[in-house]
Amino acid sequence: MVERRDGVSRLLARARGWIQAAATLLSNVHLANFFKGTIYQGPLKTVCVPGLNCYSCPAATASCPIGAFQAAVGSSAFRFSYYITGFLILLGVLLGRFLCGFLCPFGWFQEWLHKIPSRKFSGKRLRPLRWLKYIVLLLAVVFLPMLAVDELGMGEPWFCKYLCPQGILQGAIPMALTNAGVRAALGPLFTWKAVLLGLTVLLSVVFYRPFCKWLCPLGAFYGLFNRISLLQMQVDKSRCVACGQCAAACKMDVDVTRHANHSECIRCGMCVRACPQKAICYTWGFGGKPAEGETSKETNLGSA
Repeated sequence: MVERRDGVSRLLARARGWIQAAATLLSNVHLANFFKGTIYQGPLKTVCVPGLNCYSCPAATASCPIGAFQAAVGSSAFRFSYYITGFLILLGVLLGRFLCGFLCPFGWFQEWLHKIPSRKFSGKRLRPLRWLKYIVLLLAVVFLPMLAVDELGMGEPWFCKYLCPQGILQGAIPMALTNAGVRAALGPLFTWKAVLLGLTVLLSVVFYRPFCKWLCPLGAFYGLFNRISLLQMQVDKSRCVACGQCAAACKMDVDVTRHANHSECIRCGMCVRACPQKAICYTWGFGGKPAEGETSKETNLGSA
């Protein structure tokens, strides 16, 4: 049972790149729209994908949950979106930040940038910056769209409009390349967002997933559920020899042996692959307590 669980965990960790590629493709299936300069606006746009994927991307299959939430709370007809909030809570309770590590297109994009040969820097000394994403979540996603309204009671999508680099990467740039009307409408806001995207690209080359660590409100929200989600990271203390290889392998600066389900953990599985004792695995169920032997009553991945 233990060996099957470990085998499934390692297989999942090794297949992560393929899963990220599949998630990105499924989130953007209308690829022909890149050449047409149009945006898919069919019935699937009424639902949300789990990752950060811009609604305005020509190929986007569904809506971005952050953009959809802001559109609802910033409208004059609604003050809160129970559907989107419930959707995000459900995903958070089920998977936590596994969604960031496996299903987010913009997270995958940053990882590819990080593969560019260059000097790499650790984010450990910049850990206080991780609190910025919670400020962004509260201010730019929730409070400003709800409270900073015009005479008609309409609020702006502050995060999408002023801060999200995914919007210009997936939406504004592709549309401007193929649509003359969009090109004619570009102005200072496009320049500002282009600068933000450029900074994100440069930082992603030298830091691992900097937007995810410091600014992403979706990651902040999912991180709130890491300690209680059904999918957990589990460390078998009876196997662990405190070699430190898992902590060294973690690019999100988490020591899984001390904080197995830290809010910064994106459950990428790098620690699973690095552990020589096979002491770290994914587990599914209630509790999330360290497995010492097989005393846990949880249902482990691969044990069925």
